[in-house]
Amino acid sequence: MGLDMYLYKKIFVGGEFHGKEIKGGVDITIHKKKIKLKARKVSSIQTQVAYWRKANAIHKWFVDNVQDGNDNCAGYPVWKDKLAELVNLCREVLTNKRLAKKLLPRQDGFFFGSLKYNSDYFDDLKDTIEMLEKLPEGEYIYTSSW
Repeated sequence: MGLDMYLYKKIFVGGEFHGKEIKGGVDITIHKKKIKLKARKVSSIQTQVAYWRKANAIHKWFVDNVQDGNDNCAGYPVWKDKLAELVNLCREVLTNKRLAKKLLPRQDGFFFGSLKYNSDYFDDLKDTIEMLEKLPEGEYIYTSSW
């Protein structure tokens, strides 16, 4: 139990549009049940590209800068340029750790993790940079759960 955070890459397929050269499909087995997906019926695909656990400062940034203050576990679209802003903030705080409370403050919440600015906090920032800095341009979806 606690704050889990996910970033998904949204890949547009457009299989529903006639005239596109989309062929093939995928067979997936979920709980021993086979599901056939025809590419011509797929609108988009989401794949997980980042995951955080109790990184409440990162979550607060998404709530404040992507979700218009709505902390409701819904999925929110976020573009690569916005993710680049977060990466730059993480770098700035790692360069001058005294800026942590001002630029990327911790957030209290139900099982959201520590409020201390300790090595775990700074590791979350390093992990965020590593996960986000090499992502390609495009649309992403941020969501959380607790």
